[in-house]
Amino acid sequence: MTELGAPRPRFPIGLTIATMIAFAILIWLGTWQLQRLAWKQDLLARLAALEAAPARPVAGVLAALARGDDVGFTRVKLVCPGLGAAPFLELYGLRQGQAGARLVSACAVEGAPYRSILVDRGFVGDTISARPPVDAADRTPVALVGVLREVDAPSMVTPANTPKRWFSRDIAAMARALGAADPAPIFLMAETSANPGWQALVPEPVPAEISNRHLEYALTWYGLAGALLAVYAAMLFKWRKS
Repeated sequence: MTELGAPRPRFPIGLTIATMIAFAILIWLGTWQLQRLAWKQDLLARLAALEAAPARPVAGVLAALARGDDVGFTRVKLVCPGLGAAPFLELYGLRQGQAGARLVSACAVEGAPYRSILVDRGFVGDTISARPPVDAADRTPVALVGVLREVDAPSMVTPANTPKRWFSRDIAAMARALGAADPAPIFLMAETSANPGWQALVPEPVPAEISNRHLEYALTWYGLAGALLAVYAAMLFKWRKS
């Protein structure tokens, strides 16, 4: 209660607007984490199915891709002429906390709607300066098994690609740099080695461990939203009693 004759405090409009904005942001963050949870659960299910999936001929899978089918995380097999000595681009990568590069080359494909596909041959740490030899005249066939992976769009904080180091999988630009014609709009992550005699290059088609804490994050954001409402309600109660 206010003292006799004292004016009642004005309704806190500014604080109310700020609270509404903060509440909306917290709810949006929680909902986004739930959406990420659904995506992660689907990803983990596809990876579980991939463990026992046989390798399929790449031409048929790429034909399905051209028809609009989802072929991400499909295990395929193919033969790449000269892949072990092919020119490559270096894509920045991390493996088990170590920075390094993933070597990306082009593989010609036959009997498919596309004439080539970009192959991520594997990871080599920054502590190793050597690289596999490059010989464009070497056409030794390399039998390869790998996993098809869709390309993620770069984020706002992804550095720009340079000729010496790439930071995003820009298929069109990479294909031009490698002289690959009509590339498939998907990456092939090598599961078997293109350079068996060079152990520093480690094929790794999928991360060894994928965390899934999105439900925990969602509950945290929703909890903060609830706490914010509780504080605001207490403030309104105090204002009404004044």
